[in-house]
Amino acid sequence: MKKNPKQLTLAVPDQAIPLGDFLTESGTFLDGNMRVNKNGLQLISQENVTRPMDVKGLDLQFCLEDLETVKIIGHGSGAAVKLARRKDTGALFAVKGIHLNFDEKVRKQIVQELRINQTAKCPYIVSWYQSFYHDGIISLVLEYMDRGSLSCILKQLRKINEPELSIICKQVLRGLVYLHNERRIIHRDIKPSNLLVNKRGEVKIADFGVSAMLARSKEERITVTGTCNYMSPERISNAKYGYKSDIWSLGLVILECAIGRFPYVPSEEEGWSNIYELLETIVNQPPPSATDEFSPEFRSFISSCLQKDPKRRMSSLQLLGHPFIEKYNEESIDLQSLVSDLQSPNNTGDRKCNIAFRASDITIHQIA
Repeated sequence: MKKNPKQLTLAVPDQAIPLGDFLTESGTFLDGNMRVNKNGLQLISQENVTRPMDVKGLDLQFCLEDLETVKIIGHGSGAAVKLARRKDTGALFAVKGIHLNFDEKVRKQIVQELRINQTAKCPYIVSWYQSFYHDGIISLVLEYMDRGSLSCILKQLRKINEPELSIICKQVLRGLVYLHNERRIIHRDIKPSNLLVNKRGEVKIADFGVSAMLARSKEERITVTGTCNYMSPERISNAKYGYKSDIWSLGLVILECAIGRFPYVPSEEEGWSNIYELLETIVNQPPPSATDEFSPEFRSFISSCLQKDPKRRMSSLQLLGHPFIEKYNEESIDLQSLVSDLQSPNNTGDRKCNIAFRASDITIHQIA
């Protein structure tokens, strides 16, 4: 007998949540013109209420009770991701649940993720459909990428060949051009587990929890936050950084996909003695590079990304015109066939391989 799916529920903090100026007694989360409760997210402009617009023809007029849990597909520090289904239509979504933290800086980070997701309109960014607040949990209803993350793909393929890497990289760069040039946003956490893939071979950028919006007149920051494995040298050194810090991270990701391992090799066989040894290596040692087994175009692309001096790195827009990106035509490379033959990320038996998080990623938070 088929079991009835469970209601969509997320763990509630053990302690009672105190009301602040950002919570109402009826259970609505407030921030400026944003209102989020169990009925969804609304933007209030004077007396007018703006409802979320339809995305890809989907009816977005639903509430949290309209969703039922299928299974857990990801987890990380302070957040969990579930595969959820609409009871009436059967449409599938990824629902990211975040414990509402009452530390002001963390709360602002959550609000920033809500705002970026709500306004991002780009085919190379994971689509946002709705947000809810209920019982201490902010739930983001997102596009379900059914082949998981690039880290899941790597666990099965071990390596990815240059033609497919070029197409993957082209899609990520288009997303970065949108973020950097149109939205003035630094992602700050580009890594394999934040690049999601679906069975159509589409690659999209996800997870804006540590993203930074920059004013047009000020394009550098000194805040350090994100996954330090893929962090650029200037960010590790707590120096000013800009959009090109994302390019360093992209270079490491693409090189890792090509060689089948993280590009920095520890001096000892048992691994890095501690995370600071890795960070010191990134800052003080020459950057990794692609060997002669790869094409000149690929080696040049990696070199264009992994320049320790950010001024020498190409921008996302410049990299879209790089010979490695232009070398392969999207119509001639069947990325869809490559990923469609793989197992769904939740059938691999590896709980570390999930849609949004990877347990080996180390995240640090430091506010300068």
